[in-house]
Amino acid sequence: MSMKHPIHQSPKSGERGFTLLLAALVSSIVLALGASIFALAQKEVTLSSIGRDSQFAFYAADAAAECALYWDFRFDYFATSTPPDVNPTCDGQPLSASPPSDDYPYTMESAKINIFQDVEPAGNFCVQVFVTKSLDPITSALRTVIHADGYSVNCAAIQTSSRALQRSVELHY
Repeated sequence: MSMKHPIHQSPKSGERGFTLLLAALVSSIVLALGASIFALAQKEVTLSSIGRDSQFAFYAADAAAECALYWDFRFDYFATSTPPDVNPTCDGQPLSASPPSDDYPYTMESAKINIFQDVEPAGNFCVQVFVTKSLDPITSALRTVIHADGYSVNCAAIQTSSRALQRSVELHY
């Protein structure tokens, strides 16, 4: 017995357009999946760049605090009687500060300076240092607090940049 194989069968009237509907459904699912993966990847890139900028701000604050600590220990720069011939610098930038009063407690505030100017990719990060000296009321020992604020942008862009991050380091001794 031989069966005839039809070369072409015409679709039944209820099946017309099913292939087009299935293709539209599959393409919309693939498009939605691709858009959600793209949005997730974009958020990950933003999050990682914020983490990187946060590290730059922390490193700037840490470097400025260590620099102030060096100048305080080595040259007693932040004492009430600062030697006039000492010109402290941090990363080649002058760490100028207003002269202290003769009485404790007092705080010396440095001007905002840009450091790490040769660091890639961004470079030129802003820092500001506050050095507070006071006498302990119980022991009469001299206490020092160095507070350094580091920023992920240069000093001119702190107020205008929407991506400026600030990290602080504080040393007590």
